[in-house]
Amino acid sequence: MSLPEPLLDVEDLRVAYGGIQAVKGLSLQVRPGELVCLIGANGAGKTTTLKALTGLLAPQAGRIRFKGRDLAGQGAWDRVRAGLVMVPEGRGTFTRMSIDENLRMGAYLRRDAAGVEADLAEVFARFPRLQERRQQLAGTLSGGEQQMLAMGRALLARPELLLLDEPSMGLAPIMVDRIFEVIADIHARGTTVLLVEQNASRALALADRGYVMESGELGMQGPAAELLADPRVQAAYLGA
Repeated sequence: MSLPEPLLDVEDLRVAYGGIQAVKGLSLQVRPGELVCLIGANGAGKTTTLKALTGLLAPQAGRIRFKGRDLAGQGAWDRVRAGLVMVPEGRGTFTRMSIDENLRMGAYLRRDAAGVEADLAEVFARFPRLQERRQQLAGTLSGGEQQMLAMGRALLARPELLLLDEPSMGLAPIMVDRIFEVIADIHARGTTVLLVEQNASRALALADRGYVMESGELGMQGPAAELLADPRVQAAYLGA
């Protein structure tokens, strides 16, 4: 049985900050319906990779194809409109805007008012705490609540591929559990996910496939269960 064509196909991606080569020829694929994780130590180039995929950084070289189309020359808004949506590291909420306003910013490019209201209701059903405080300023929320808000805002954009950058960073263990439950639920409902996460054990336990990034390059890749059992991954990232 042949595999479906990749939803995201990245080939020989190279990105630099000034004179520092942050990503050195990275190639990866995400197929429709998959949950793929990208793990690695701090400074490995994971966030830089996501910023290049979403148009926030211009790559030096390489090709990024989404839904079969080359993204060269397309800006960040164009990519969101096409269904490539990211929840950034640090959440990126609009702190002086309300929860309701933040969520509606996720639907900024949409023109289907009824669909937006339906999706907003679904987000509130998934995150009841946000509904209880929908007129509260985002800057007054806890870190976990802001992460829920950032994920809800991304869902309002109706992503075909959701990129998550370190969603568990800085959260209490009970909130980490909740965030991973939400990621699993989003994936189960049909959204394809590319997850960048330092909590390698949780990410690999959730994912279908994984990539391990080391100093701007891919060191290992394969089925997530195999990577989770690999002694090299266990020694480097799982504390074994």
